[in-house]
Amino acid sequence: MKIAIFGSCVSRDTAEFMPEAEVVAYVARQSVTSLESPHGTTGIDLSDLNSAFQKRMVTSDLKGTGIARILKNANDLDVVLLDLVDERRGFWKFPDDTTMTNSLEIEACGAARVARREGARLIEFGTDEHFSRWKSGFTMLIEELKAAGLWEKTILLDIEWAGAVDGAPHPQNDGLARLGRGWRRLQRGAREAGRGLSNGRGVSEAWQSLRTVKPTEAEEYADRALSANAHYIRYRREAQSLTMSSVVRASSDVRIARDHKWGPQPFHYRNADYESIVESIREKVAMNGSETP
Repeated sequence: MKIAIFGSCVSRDTAEFMPEAEVVAYVARQSVTSLESPHGTTGIDLSDLNSAFQKRMVTSDLKGTGIARILKNANDLDVVLLDLVDERRGFWKFPDDTTMTNSLEIEACGAARVARREGARLIEFGTDEHFSRWKSGFTMLIEELKAAGLWEKTILLDIEWAGAVDGAPHPQNDGLARLGRGWRRLQRGAREAGRGLSNGRGVSEAWQSLRTVKPTEAEEYADRALSANAHYIRYRREAQSLTMSSVVRASSDVRIARDHKWGPQPFHYRNADYESIVESIREKVAMNGSETP
């Protein structure tokens, strides 16, 4: 089975659990906004990126060639996987209306500093402006896939961020549960402030520690997942309305893999989660009429 991916590690990691799969095109580190208004490579120095893969992905983003890299393999493809995780960091909008995805690599190589100097604005994920530009870019992506005869082979991986590590229960995110997490955080801060006063720290310093108490790892994951999943809702709904097939998992269905090869993150899942997603992909492929070896 030959696969193309426009998305992130969610799709790429899933493909690794498909022994019959060959990923022939992987478009990563790119917002769909770059398909319509790529900034170009002029003035962007990528020499600080050590990885050839990173340079290739960022260059593709800057040139807006993501969909072209998929379409050149159109005749051989069995499946196109899409996911939305790479949208999470937003994009830079330059005064000439061109755009550049705000990937980690863009930060690492200094291109974000260049963008600021040139008067670019960071359009943050979840804002109305970001959603409007994303919607236009995603519609363009789907239209290009349709024109190439790939729409029926396209599957959206609509996987919410996990709010808990493997072995832990899914956090309750209703108002009472959030209030409880806030209260426990306040209690930890009060204990820290009390210890500070006992050790001779001033009142203002102790008060500052009360205000800046850090969340536990479990609280951080729960808060990050809750926020991200809320911001993704309208993106997911729009993407589902434009794609023929979707594989959906709620946050409560998945867990963070503490031993994931890329480290624990709310979008790095357990092996069992990937295996479940793979089974759903195979079912969709069979329903769509594509042949698998």
